[in-house]
Amino acid sequence: MAFHKSIELKPNTTAYFWKIDEEYNTLFRSVILKDVSLARLEQMKSESHQKGFLAVRMLLQHLGYNDYDLYYDEYGKPHLKDGQHISISHSNGFSCIAISDQNIGIDLEILKEKTLKIAPRYMNVKHLENLSTNDKLIKATIVWGIKECVFKVKNQAGISFLDHIFEDEFSLEDKKATVQLHFENKIEHFSIVFDSIEEYIFVSAFQHLQ
Repeated sequence: MAFHKSIELKPNTTAYFWKIDEEYNTLFRSVILKDVSLARLEQMKSESHQKGFLAVRMLLQHLGYNDYDLYYDEYGKPHLKDGQHISISHSNGFSCIAISDQNIGIDLEILKEKTLKIAPRYMNVKHLENLSTNDKLIKATIVWGIKECVFKVKNQAGISFLDHIFEDEFSLEDKKATVQLHFENKIEHFSIVFDSIEEYIFVSAFQHLQ
């Protein structure tokens, strides 16, 4: 089996990564699935997506949970029955989950040129000035991940990546950033932690408590 690594993001918060080296049938035979999850799996058209879904369950089992401990609310946000917070992401050859005692959002993205090409649709491109082409791609991917993470934490319809989520300037070397959500006549603040995992970018977001 291919448990890859864990990263402690802060006290009581850890991210876990599964490198998907297995065939679909190997993963399928290795996990326990409740009926609703099996139905969801069968509806997925992409084997890559199916394997990512199963690898998330492998991570749960690695940590002593299983699919029966995981449920989704009416908005599609995942929860654990023991009250711990969980966030989930998978991309191509990796799946990851983060478990925390506070609300958390994570995102895992493979580096791809399309993310940079569509950057004006979701970010302030001034934040990409004076960077090499490769660093522009990395930073644009981080910003996309930041916005995905904030959206996962808030889990509210109507949030626009471009119009409502604003990242403060940051450098790639920092591996952290801050961001603001301007939505429904209030401003909320988030802390960001990011890192690279092979050719992927991993991002996590925590909301500042009032």
